[in-house]
Amino acid sequence: MITISLCMIVKNEEAVLKRCLDSLKPIVDEMIIVDTGSTDRTKEIAREYTDKVYDFAWVDDFSAARNASFEKAGCDYIYVADADEVLDEENQQEFLKLKQVLLPEIEIVQMLYCNQLECGTTYNFDEEYRPKLYKRIRTFCWEDPVHEAVRLQPVVYDSDIRIQHRPLTPHGSRDIDIFEKQAAKGHSLSKRLNNMYARELLMTGTKEQFQRAIPYFQKIAEGESASHSIDEVREAFCILCHAYRLMGKTVPFLKNALKTVADQPCSEVLCELGDYYLEEENDLEEAAMWYYNAAFESEPILTISSGRQYPVSQLVTICRRQGKTEEAQNYQKLLDC
Repeated sequence: MITISLCMIVKNEEAVLKRCLDSLKPIVDEMIIVDTGSTDRTKEIAREYTDKVYDFAWVDDFSAARNASFEKAGCDYIYVADADEVLDEENQQEFLKLKQVLLPEIEIVQMLYCNQLECGTTYNFDEEYRPKLYKRIRTFCWEDPVHEAVRLQPVVYDSDIRIQHRPLTPHGSRDIDIFEKQAAKGHSLSKRLNNMYARELLMTGTKEQFQRAIPYFQKIAEGESASHSIDEVREAFCILCHAYRLMGKTVPFLKNALKTVADQPCSEVLCELGDYYLEEENDLEEAAMWYYNAAFESEPILTISSGRQYPVSQLVTICRRQGKTEEAQNYQKLLDC
């Protein structure tokens, strides 16, 4: 049977840490908890479960903190958890079975990360596979009988274990702060982080955060770097449209929105146009047209709700204001499905 080191990084998690550790205590063989600057009872709670509690000076880098936690591990495998995760009893049992039968050649085990939509996270899915269990020491292996080469890709197993993600509060502001600091240093974010920055803004961003994001996303939208993909450019237009509309700057808002519509319209920008005509112009017919196109003639690229739930709910509101009871009921049925 394999042994497992739990490696966590935490900060001010007193509200959820006990819940998480209670659910993992029957499974793991050691707990390593790296604290990045808690001012509440987080470390005190952690010490009720393990004496391996360490301080790490926060440097706006989650990877650095994760690496520090991995360096302390001593078991066969490392399990990575966040404090707002929970394993229910059924999945605890599945995990214990996995410990008994996991083949030694498996280097990464993926588990289903659940409750994303329910808890209002920045993801556009309710569950997805994520790597959660890692073999601590990986050996290099030659393969193929001729023209032999070292196998570079890890051996990954997709398990049926479901992890419940149960955050009590969103982490958007924390993440946006890190994105802003990286941008201020002149660092270009990866395609994945550009996408996450845009999503975090649309889900939790304040007017001030959108305003500060304009220069960064403007450079992407204007194609100042050839390294940015067409997807990143489209995402940048989404952010710019929302930012300029929030700030009441109609000309740059319409300029960026119409560029998107002329090229490859996405639901997010069409919803922005619907909001503009509804809230600024009080033009119900025009607003309804854009919401209809957002819901039925385009696809979302950042927020799944902009592709159906939000524009259809706006159509329900508009139809009711116009006295179109039957149409409102038909749209409401789509929401209820």
